[in-house]
Amino acid sequence: MNTREPKLLKHTYYSSLPVTCVSLRDIATLFAEASVSKSSSHSMLKVSVKWQKEVFSSVEIDTTQPPYVFKCQLFDLTGVPPERQKIMLKGGILKDDGDWSKLGIKEGQRLLMMGSSGEIPQAPEKGPVFVEDLPEEEQEHAALGHTAGLLNLGNTCYMNSTVQCLHTVPELKNALKKYSGGGANELDTSSHLLTLATRELFSELDTSHRAVAPVRFWTVLRGKYPQFAQQTNTGMYMQQDAEECWTQLLYTLSQRLGVTDDDRTSAPTLKELFSLELASRISCSESGEEATEKERVYSLKCHISHDVNHLLDGLKLAMKSELEKVSPALQRSCVYIKQTQISDLPLYMTVQFVRFFWKRESNQKAKILRKVEYPLLLDVFDLCTEELKETLKVPRQILRAEDDAKACLRKSKEMDVDGPGASSAAGDSTGSGQTPAHQKVTGYYDLVAVLTHKGRSADSGHYVAWVKQESGKWIQFDDHQPIPQKEEDITRLSGGGDWHMAYILLYKDYIFELQQTGSLIWISCGNR
Repeated sequence: MNTREPKLLKHTYYSSLPVTCVSLRDIATLFAEASVSKSSSHSMLKVSVKWQKEVFSSVEIDTTQPPYVFKCQLFDLTGVPPERQKIMLKGGILKDDGDWSKLGIKEGQRLLMMGSSGEIPQAPEKGPVFVEDLPEEEQEHAALGHTAGLLNLGNTCYMNSTVQCLHTVPELKNALKKYSGGGANELDTSSHLLTLATRELFSELDTSHRAVAPVRFWTVLRGKYPQFAQQTNTGMYMQQDAEECWTQLLYTLSQRLGVTDDDRTSAPTLKELFSLELASRISCSESGEEATEKERVYSLKCHISHDVNHLLDGLKLAMKSELEKVSPALQRSCVYIKQTQISDLPLYMTVQFVRFFWKRESNQKAKILRKVEYPLLLDVFDLCTEELKETLKVPRQILRAEDDAKACLRKSKEMDVDGPGASSAAGDSTGSGQTPAHQKVTGYYDLVAVLTHKGRSADSGHYVAWVKQESGKWIQFDDHQPIPQKEEDITRLSGGGDWHMAYILLYKDYIFELQQTGSLIWISCGNR
């Protein structure tokens, strides 16, 4: 009988997962790579495990971790997946979420394991996969035309919902595919690794018919941003704010994508995709002072008060604020009025509902439950500067002239695009060259993703993504479970109770495209 010394997997706490869906190699890698210092209070046992004709001696059990971790160690030794393992104990079989303190395992005890390893799965060769060749349970998902779900690795719904919403942006996926990391700052390896992990995760979502375990992405994200590695006293990873995850991920990708591409039209930067420019006028009625400033942001904020019932109300409320600062003219503190407008539009507009505030009594982020309705088609024309409004007039007139808004394609009679006012539509419309000359933003935005929160605190509760597919159908991504939804269900996520309510909205600009052929111009209207 052969006896082998096992390799001990150093691991962190890992919550119980649906075993049939988890990528076991990824989990084993996570446990092997994570370095956690163990305190003296941790209880370690050494046992031997008999499997077929082999005996594995000195297999260490950390009784502070669930038995599933021990099964992952045995998987690394034997190749037997945890779902096939039957570890015989006195009085029954070891369960994944069992309590070691109640099982009576003793130092040096021999355990019997049954199960067949079979052939180690290999990565499939590239080639066509037909729906009828898929297992029955996978055919339904493939027929629906949506991508895979993401397994919850233990309070990671904030991360899963963020990834699913951003995954709906094709330009972002294309930019990630072209990313090589060449010429990048070698000192910022964590950003490079997170970008690579995002690219790999997006690819897995596009090719897998089963739920994906985002282990590598989660590990790299926690390495880059330690706040996402916070743990409770029991060792569980804590729930985090999805908006913070969204912001940090976009910031990292904005530092990496499109930097080394010469053709910016084919691989736009994150700035071109998501950032908008705000122009503010700051004035003081007492001193008569007035100043202007501009800034680039990656989202609009919707402030919520007793008077806010609609998204546009909240956006307008956020664009007018009072500041108190020292006046250079009066040499004392004065109140200034800050009035903000949009001076440059992105291809994708992110809107965050400011639903959370710090509550001193409970020492946590409390939630504003007020119902705030939002449209499927958002028009931001009234929020723009006068200069930007002039730029948007021609594209908006062309859109209104379309007879078939659903098909969004028709042949027009010859148009004088060089006439008065049209030069702004055919040239650099936004002042920053964000879109190609033949593609023009309109100020109309189509809703393509909603990130919702259910619960009373940003650091607890549950986050879910609701994503519009290319077919026009909506899918609710509740972690690993994709659920088809009707369009009317999306507008019901506006709040007013403890149900899922919109926290982040992602809108896609409704653009038009001019293609001149001879004396005819094709006008293709729609969102990218």
